[in-house]
Amino acid sequence: MGLFSFPNINKGVERYRATDGAMLIDVRSTDEYKSYHIQGSINIPLDELSKISVPKDTPLFVYCLSGARSARALSMLKQMGFTNITNIGGISNYKGETVKER
Repeated sequence: MGLFSFPNINKGVERYRATDGAMLIDVRSTDEYKSYHIQGSINIPLDELSKISVPKDTPLFVYCLSGARSARALSMLKQMGFTNITNIGGISNYKGETVKER
C-alpha cells in the first residue's frame, strides 16, 4: 500500500446508490458540471457550498475532478455541522457513464 490513499469514485458511486436518502454532490464549477457529470448528481460549486440547505445528517457523497476540491468540501461541510459526508474522489477516474447538459 502506498503512502497516499485516494478515494475510489467508482466504489463511492456504488455506495451512494445503495444509501437511502443520499445526495451526490459535484463541487466543480457550473461549466465543468455542464460539460459532463454523473447521472443523479447535483452541482454545488465549492464556492457556493455554504448555501446547501438539507438536514445535517443527510448522507452526502461529494466529488470533483481530481479529489482535491471534494476533500476541501468535506472539511467545509464538517465545519458547517454535517455529520455524514464521504469524499468519493475525482470524476477523472470514473468508469461509469456520464451525462452532458444541453
